[in-house]
Amino acid sequence: MTVNLENSQVQESNGITFAKRATEEGSDGPASKRLKLDPNENSRDGSQSRPAERKRGVAPIKPEYIITASVTQDVVDDDAAEASIATNDAVNSKPDPRGEGKKGKNRKKQSGQNQNRSYGQHDDALRLCTTRAHTNEFSPRECKFGDRCNMCHDLRKYLKEGRRDDLETETFDGKCPVYEKYGKCASGWKCRFVKSHSKEVEHEDGRKELVLLQSTDSASLEADEDPDKRPGVVNIVSSDLKWDLARRKMKLEKSEAYIKWQEKDTELSRKFYNKKKDLENAENDAAELAELRAQFTDPPLKPSEKRKIYFGRETPVLAPLTTQGNLPFRRLCAELGAQVTYSEMAMGMPLVQGHKSEWALMKAHEAEIVPPRFTPGRDSVVRGYDNSKDLKFGAQISANQPWVAMKATEALTMSLPHLRLVDLNCGCPIDLVFQQGGGSALLDAPPKLEKMIRGMNAVSGEVPVTAKLRMGVKDGRPTATKLIERLAFGSPDFRDRLGAPGCAAITLHGRSRQQRYTKSADWSYIAECAALIKSYNEKKAALTDTNQQPDESTQTNSADSKMYFIGNGDCYSHVDYFDHIDNAKVDAVMIARGAMIKPWIFEEIEKGQYLDKSASERLGYIEKYVRYGLEAWGSDELGVGFTRRFLLEWLSFTHRYVPIGLLEHLPPSLNDRPPKYRGRNDLETLMASDNYKDWIKISEMFLGPAHPDFKFQPKHKSHSYEAEG
Repeated sequence: MTVNLENSQVQESNGITFAKRATEEGSDGPASKRLKLDPNENSRDGSQSRPAERKRGVAPIKPEYIITASVTQDVVDDDAAEASIATNDAVNSKPDPRGEGKKGKNRKKQSGQNQNRSYGQHDDALRLCTTRAHTNEFSPRECKFGDRCNMCHDLRKYLKEGRRDDLETETFDGKCPVYEKYGKCASGWKCRFVKSHSKEVEHEDGRKELVLLQSTDSASLEADEDPDKRPGVVNIVSSDLKWDLARRKMKLEKSEAYIKWQEKDTELSRKFYNKKKDLENAENDAAELAELRAQFTDPPLKPSEKRKIYFGRETPVLAPLTTQGNLPFRRLCAELGAQVTYSEMAMGMPLVQGHKSEWALMKAHEAEIVPPRFTPGRDSVVRGYDNSKDLKFGAQISANQPWVAMKATEALTMSLPHLRLVDLNCGCPIDLVFQQGGGSALLDAPPKLEKMIRGMNAVSGEVPVTAKLRMGVKDGRPTATKLIERLAFGSPDFRDRLGAPGCAAITLHGRSRQQRYTKSADWSYIAECAALIKSYNEKKAALTDTNQQPDESTQTNSADSKMYFIGNGDCYSHVDYFDHIDNAKVDAVMIARGAMIKPWIFEEIEKGQYLDKSASERLGYIEKYVRYGLEAWGSDELGVGFTRRFLLEWLSFTHRYVPIGLLEHLPPSLNDRPPKYRGRNDLETLMASDNYKDWIKISEMFLGPAHPDFKFQPKHKSHSYEAEG
């Protein structure tokens, strides 16, 4: 591939593939004995060179590529990227602001949550009315606002004065990539490439009309379609449904019934516990306790039979990623081998209230609704599992109250036709979420968490329910083992009467909320939890009274209700992946930062080898991302702006990739930071830059010059600048 970069041609060869198996490249042993990429390379004196001792935290780059020996780059704070923890909270042994002032009115606004990041303005100077956007000049639809409409109705004026000139990038040759692929463009006249799918025709009477290069019938039909509809995109929820949710007209009958029962059951449990604790007379105690016990009732509905799911060695999982886990990125990862994907974390209350922004997170691409990879014949296969009915895409939600989690789950499972599972986030460290009782705050509220999972499982229909945890809230005080036992069996007070909560799988991130990303994930603790789950699965039937156990059909995954266990943290290569599978004994590994830095990690896992991607290959992935972004968000000014914004968010991670061919030692470490270095060519050097101006330069290769008012500020504190394009 040849790329023109500032009038200079950058020519490079294809990437080199290193077919070194995971079993041959363990990270154990002294650094001097680890694999050297160029074993035949000789030193100046003619003898074979020996790699220098590997330094902790420093990427072992070959000397010939190093510009500055010391690591001068700022250490990237990945906690800031995920949303940093406030300095004034209980986790850091400082006053908890939740109790300050009346309803928190005197509380200072927390910083570090990326709430005030501005991206400037990237819209047309004149806004074209939607009645004109998809029709030919002489065939507009009637505008229901008439003369009161404050948008532009003059198509020629809009094209001349209301928008920037068409994009004419070398990559797309001025042709709309959406129109070229699908034969129509959902952006219509607003498209930044509209010249490629429009023309001016002269009629017999001499009048000249601007027409889109698609039939009038199809243009009219498209104008009446949901504006959110895009080619290849599924799980699009209608505006009417969201409006019904906002006006509380959508009936969530299962949730309403279960919430009423759960509130009554909770009150009875409280009375029963207090009476049992206070009464001293054994005879009266027994009588009154028996009277209270008789008031307990069964839930109004039992869980439906769940669709069986599967996690295994061949199913690497893409983590739910805030901001970067958008549809184009998930689509790219799915094509590169990700077998399970998740939506970005959606807030439960806005979902229940029908907020458009939260429901937009539920959109998925067709590449995510195909069955995941599956190898029949393994011992871990779930009885009754039908791979043809499985799919990759699942939704993740956050909630701070059981009723919110239940209603959000029922709304999702009723409205989304393509949904593998609903995952409850119990690990989000964001201050705003934590202080309201959601995310990682649930780690310190086991009864509430159990109620959430039970309720979600009861109302989710055939869709399984899972949970994602952290080790605990505070460093040195892990609580995950107790939570896992509770999710596997239920609390001792409820398990005999209600059975297991019905959690199909648990994902554990090997860090606490308090822990920073400068510390490695604790895979020894993950392995300990994996061993516990294995023992729980083996003895679960013996711990539950079979006479009171829920029907087998209501339990997750199999007749004996076994849970899957997925580990998460610092996976950056196929070596890491298979090491965790084999040694930590997890069913699968969830990958987050490793996928953001090099999304082809899933391809490496599938092939079982390192892939030294050339700069032009990596640039090809960026081009794919841009194409997918324009398809998902539109090729108009707004869509181009969104695509540029999220591309820059991704580049703020992927520039940290150090090519395999530049390293002295394997495996690479996710937490290593390189000294200043040059690449094997100018393009590779450009893609390693941590300067935002170079990121914008890369975006302009595909999206042209940024809007004059466009601004970009990465999440990382170490790059806390405001960049104007």
